[in-house]
Amino acid sequence: MTRAAAGRLYCILLAAMRRALAAIFLSTVVFAEVPALPPLRDQARIQQEWLRLRLERNLPVLMRKHGAQMWIVACREYAEDPAFFSLVSPTVFAARRTTIYVFYDRGANQPLERLALGGDSNGGLYTVYRDPDSANREIYGETQWQLLRKLVDQRHPSTIAIDISPVHAFSDGLTVGMRDKLMAALGADYKDKIIPAENLALEYQELRVPEMLPAYRQMMEIVHSLISRAFSNEVITPGKTTNEDVVWWLRQKVNDAGLGTWFHPSVTVQRKGLSATTRLNPREGDVIERGDVLHTDFGITAMRLNTDTQHMGYVLREGETAVPEGIVEAMRNTDRLQDLLMERMRPGRTGNEVLGDVLHAMREAKIDGSVYTHPIGDHGHAAGPLIGLWDLQQGVPGRGDVPLLAGSWFSIELQATTPVPEWDGQKLSVALEEDAVLDEQGKMSWVLKRQTEYHLVR
Repeated sequence: MTRAAAGRLYCILLAAMRRALAAIFLSTVVFAEVPALPPLRDQARIQQEWLRLRLERNLPVLMRKHGAQMWIVACREYAEDPAFFSLVSPTVFAARRTTIYVFYDRGANQPLERLALGGDSNGGLYTVYRDPDSANREIYGETQWQLLRKLVDQRHPSTIAIDISPVHAFSDGLTVGMRDKLMAALGADYKDKIIPAENLALEYQELRVPEMLPAYRQMMEIVHSLISRAFSNEVITPGKTTNEDVVWWLRQKVNDAGLGTWFHPSVTVQRKGLSATTRLNPREGDVIERGDVLHTDFGITAMRLNTDTQHMGYVLREGETAVPEGIVEAMRNTDRLQDLLMERMRPGRTGNEVLGDVLHAMREAKIDGSVYTHPIGDHGHAAGPLIGLWDLQQGVPGRGDVPLLAGSWFSIELQATTPVPEWDGQKLSVALEEDAVLDEQGKMSWVLKRQTEYHLVR
């Protein structure tokens, strides 16, 4: 080899080494950490303020709206009412033996009484109610129910709401055992004053306060960051990495960041000539190949809030620099369906009304799709109206009949199916899900942003 040729080879090798080092640098620096929420102590302070605002701002309005002068939430450790965790401080993780919270409306221009029979004051947000002879002890057994009767007799409410509902799990937290104890304690004098707290409990858990949105937006930034990394060459080597490898990478990163998850994520593969999976029979262990379209369903839990996101990725074939147009068009159809839905989500309309309207508009636009949008927040599949289920496109009896409320959050979840010319007309389902806000003025907007371009694996 001549000296000149050797020099050229050296330059080529040096350039290649620099590119490799740059790639390593990017993977260790740019992708080094998950975007972080505040320290736990700060998170707890923020959550405590949210709780105060919900109890002071939202709850009185809802009790008056639903004709409840008193609301009793009674539950035991290991059998907590779903509403319990929306009523307690972030440092409270369970009911204390038997915990009974009593909310009493003293009338307009007066704050609600918030009384705790069992447990503590939740950082001063409740008044601990005890008899003088048990002031420094936990109340237990029949004494607690006798104390409840004394409290109710002192206030003599016109109505007493309790958490029973045949439709909404969020409003059905009073167990049979607790109900029997409660009815025995109140006796015949109050039998005709007891009403279901169905919509009260539902809407209390459903409604946000605007002060919650900045932290939730931070959570969405974490989600988007992790998905963009999962659907990249940091995680995926075409021909080697499986869909389950990507799933467990996501789970591990969530765990490493000190976050929680309310469901096991999924990663699925669609490709030319490969039959589609079903929700009931997903495939595991699919090796990701070039030309594949990827889909993930992924959510995290933090600060007693939950996210729910679905994004799509594409694995470039050798020589490709962009996603084939037919696959791009499939995402455009899903984005258009998102627009059609968001335009129709207005306060006062029921979930079933919105569903019927958007499906009609979808057919008019010649889009083949389905809508299965749900509230999000204190729970993943949260309190509030359902706008379809993936297998119930004719409406959801009961849970789809409640109205949308200003000041609530939704996961805009849906899919459109499009024939792809590059796949000889084989259909591609692009399922997207993004969290959105129906604000206090009745306007829909994304918490962060929606996906309009595929994540790329090169």
